[in-house]
Amino acid sequence: MLTEQEIKEIQAEFGNYETRRAACLDALRIVQQHRGWVDDEALGDLAALLGMSPEELDSVATFYNRILRKPVGRHVILVCNSVSCWLTGYDQLRQRLVRSLGVELGETTSDGQFTLLPIVCLGTCDRAPAMMVDGDLYRDLEDLDIEPILAEYRDRRT
Repeated sequence: MLTEQEIKEIQAEFGNYETRRAACLDALRIVQQHRGWVDDEALGDLAALLGMSPEELDSVATFYNRILRKPVGRHVILVCNSVSCWLTGYDQLRQRLVRSLGVELGETTSDGQFTLLPIVCLGTCDRAPAMMVDGDLYRDLEDLDIEPILAEYRDRRT
């Protein structure tokens, strides 16, 4: 069930669009901000609120790689695997993250702290390789940059 706060925030977006359906991506984002991901129950409730079928809304949710349809860790690491990042050190960056976290791409650490996900592009090809942690963008990364960044997030409470 959607919370009153989620519904209020979603309804506030309706005025930005000609139809409720057009607000679907904003609605998914709002639910994800509150819950960390979009579960099947929330998806069904959202679909009803937006006048869509759950299948239609799920198609939107699964098309956008920033909408999470499975539980994730407290901190989500998106590591860019675009061509520019591949050419400038993606593989070393990925290997360091995998070693440091003890998980492969698509997995969450056993303590629930981090989920490591690939992303097609973070839009910063001129400063590759890059990754994003909880919306914070890190560019021009080198292998040795990873541990201090991870330590910063390990120390955060939220």
